[in-house]
Amino acid sequence: MKPAQEAPPASAEDRRRWIALAVVLTASLLDLVDATIVNVAIPTIQRDIGASYSAIQWITGGYTLAFAVGLITGGRLGDIWGRKRVFQLSVLGFTVASALSGLATDPEMLIVARILQGLMAAMMVPQVLSIIHVTFSPEESGRVYGLFGAISGIGAVSGPVIGALLVEWDLFGLAWRPIFLINLPIGVAGLILGHYYLTESKAPHAVRLDLVGVALASLSLLLLVYPLTQGREADWPVWSFAAMAASIPAFVVFVLHQRARIRAERTPLVELSLFKIKSFAAGIAVQLTFGTTFGLFSLTGALYMQIGLGWSAIHAALTSLLFGATMALSTNVAMRKLMPKYGRAVLQAGALLMIVGLLGYYWVADSKGTSATTWELAPVLIVAGWALGMIMAPLMSAVLSNVPFQHAGSASGLTNTVNQMGMAIGLGLASVAYFTVVDDATKADQASGAAFVDGFANTLWWVIGGMVLAFLLMFALPSLRPDPKASEPEPASDDVSEPAH
Repeated sequence: MKPAQEAPPASAEDRRRWIALAVVLTASLLDLVDATIVNVAIPTIQRDIGASYSAIQWITGGYTLAFAVGLITGGRLGDIWGRKRVFQLSVLGFTVASALSGLATDPEMLIVARILQGLMAAMMVPQVLSIIHVTFSPEESGRVYGLFGAISGIGAVSGPVIGALLVEWDLFGLAWRPIFLINLPIGVAGLILGHYYLTESKAPHAVRLDLVGVALASLSLLLLVYPLTQGREADWPVWSFAAMAASIPAFVVFVLHQRARIRAERTPLVELSLFKIKSFAAGIAVQLTFGTTFGLFSLTGALYMQIGLGWSAIHAALTSLLFGATMALSTNVAMRKLMPKYGRAVLQAGALLMIVGLLGYYWVADSKGTSATTWELAPVLIVAGWALGMIMAPLMSAVLSNVPFQHAGSASGLTNTVNQMGMAIGLGLASVAYFTVVDDATKADQASGAAFVDGFANTLWWVIGGMVLAFLLMFALPSLRPDPKASEPEPASDDVSEPAH
């Protein structure tokens, strides 16, 4: 006779879900780290493989460009082929691309490898949010998105720190190469654990990939992102403005094509019906504005510390840890404690607090010049980090809160694409808000450090203006306070699942 008591299956299943979450969050961390880790190694890479400044720009920008272009398609592929399958393939591709980057013998090979990395990340990242969305119930979303936000905070600042340490240590005489090779054991571990603990899921109905939509979406994004990436280096020629202008009609054609597919009852690349969901449409508008603002701030802030203040990469990265660590703590508090009680007000309070932190940052930059210290910047970094934690994960939760399970991949892909597009626009605005001031100061024979400080101080007014706009747009969001009647998860039949292998 069998024992009267056995461990309930739900306990084992619960453990499997949390291990699966650890796997996908680790993959998300890989992307966040790799997007920034290369920056501190640029001088070493340039000397080692003889890369030109143009090549260096593509080594850093090629990843972001490929990532932005491929995100919508990556999300849809998960819906069609299965989120676990696409996740596993993309982790494998990302690991291979990391190996190729670490073994690159010339700039061209490194550029191609970095672009491949970006494309694989574009397939991988949408699956992270999709797998979370279909694995955990709405009641658990606060805790799960809190962890996601914490990982985002860690990843945002750990890349430069890890990169600086690996370059300084010069492991096995490999100089900069370990910044890419470190991904190999992590990627292999992710593949093994993902195979055993991830559960397959996909859209409930058989669909085909909209290849024409892929081409139109990629063209629209390229016409905007490419000139933003290359325009300043080429001294903003006519073609750069023509390309950016052409992105608008290209986008209109894309939308018309999506509508035509919907009328023909064929699966579109982007579910336009998502924009009928108030939380999604309003959240996308806020996210684009916020992404643009944060992109401008993150780039110019790094240059301010390393060139303006003359700090080493490690000094700047360790100081920035105050920002990331505070953000991670704030995210957890915001998602688990504040959002259930106050909803949208948490986001708005975060935006207002961020404005306060940015004003403090401006005071330090303007009054202290090139002599600002870590201790003087610490209070404003803590305030800004706490504010960011009240915005990033809650905003992501707001955007996806009412999205049907079967469109989770498309929605998360579009959400990440909008965020990356905002970052790209922010980088483009740096040419006007930042580098124009730097160039003018340099022409006036001002010391380079002081010029970069003045450029950052000027940029902060642009960033503050962006945060004010984001705050105003947040009024278009729904209250986001949980409705007990809407807390029931959708029936299991809405999503096709297979047991983990």
